[in-house]
Amino acid sequence: MHYFTYKDNNLYCEDVKVGDIVEKFGSPCYVYSYRTLIEHFRKLKSAFSAVKPLICYSVKANSNLAICKALVNEGAGLDVVSGGELYRALKIKTNPKKIVFAGVGKTDKEIRGAIKAGILFFNVESEAEMQRLHEISIRLRRSINVCLRVNPEVDPHTHRYIKTAKKESKFGLSFSAARFILINKVRFFNVHIKGLHIHIGSQITEARPYIQAIKKVSTFIKEMNSAGVKLEYLNIGGGMGINYKNEKAQTPKVFAKAIVPLLKKTGLKIILEPGRFIVGSAGILVSRVTFVKETGSKNFLILDSGMNDLIRPSLYEAYHEIVALHKRPKSRQKKYDIVGPICESGDFLAKDRLMPQIRSGEYLAIMCSGAYGFSMSSNYNSRPRATEVLVKGAGFFLVRARESYLDLIKKEKFPWFL
Repeated sequence: MHYFTYKDNNLYCEDVKVGDIVEKFGSPCYVYSYRTLIEHFRKLKSAFSAVKPLICYSVKANSNLAICKALVNEGAGLDVVSGGELYRALKIKTNPKKIVFAGVGKTDKEIRGAIKAGILFFNVESEAEMQRLHEISIRLRRSINVCLRVNPEVDPHTHRYIKTAKKESKFGLSFSAARFILINKVRFFNVHIKGLHIHIGSQITEARPYIQAIKKVSTFIKEMNSAGVKLEYLNIGGGMGINYKNEKAQTPKVFAKAIVPLLKKTGLKIILEPGRFIVGSAGILVSRVTFVKETGSKNFLILDSGMNDLIRPSLYEAYHEIVALHKRPKSRQKKYDIVGPICESGDFLAKDRLMPQIRSGEYLAIMCSGAYGFSMSSNYNSRPRATEVLVKGAGFFLVRARESYLDLIKKEKFPWFL
């Protein structure tokens, strides 16, 4: 579900013609729909209302301050994975008791900052991290709360780069390692283990892997209860998928119907960490066709955006629907490779895509780019990153200005001998 639709053959975001946005701010340009963003959050909240979860939006999906602030204003917490994301969370005055901090490689500086901020939990990924948290909390004279991230060893049937619950994954603790920490928690007397955390992967389109994971964790919770270890929270992570093409994702209502009964049986407070589901279809990337190149074997649309702006197709071979800002219904169809300006053969946004015949100078919209679009973008080939615009109703607002060439070099310095 999203609010990008055609009116009189022109693509609109809510009540704004996307062409008007590009005319003002140029391209490449990320355009976000406020209504889509908020409605997805509310749908998830409503679907899981029976367990009254704390929904911590996953900042890594899209860390723009306006996006995060819009969700925090709706009552969301935030799931952060770095000191930079924590800085963003605090900058928009997120309640620290609604912030959870995950990630396998938290630095001492990041840990100190999060402890001083008074966040709700650290999601602990290893015994070594548990020991480090304990030592730093003692030095700061602050007790802290954590959840142990356990690895339930289920296959979420998604791209291998975004599976995070297999036993060979760098993420999480085995049940045996978690059991050892819980049974010997007195060793970490300054760290209070409040619950368990799982995150099995990303772009998961069915409930079955979650059911398997939650059942495994529930058995472990019962075992720990029998051993006298009482837990308060279960964080089931994020990973809910969206519709990119032939990936038909479940709705929040269907998802909740499948797993809420299992969550109720645990008797624990529930935390969710959605990212892509909330923001994925709320954004598009608008790009200008710089050249149309036709060879004997291939037709290319060469855009002013590429893998530096949206890396998912190059990295994951991900599919994004691509449409023209101005639709010509009777135009002859042609097959194109849609590529960027980057000096890499892997720089493509689509291959062998059947499109209406496109002319140089036209604009295209790469759909469902709100998640892991700008947040994974880079300055490769010294290209400034795109601008970001948020649409609400009939208004549109710049939420990140386009980088300049000066921005690219302002932190660089010459050594004395040059």
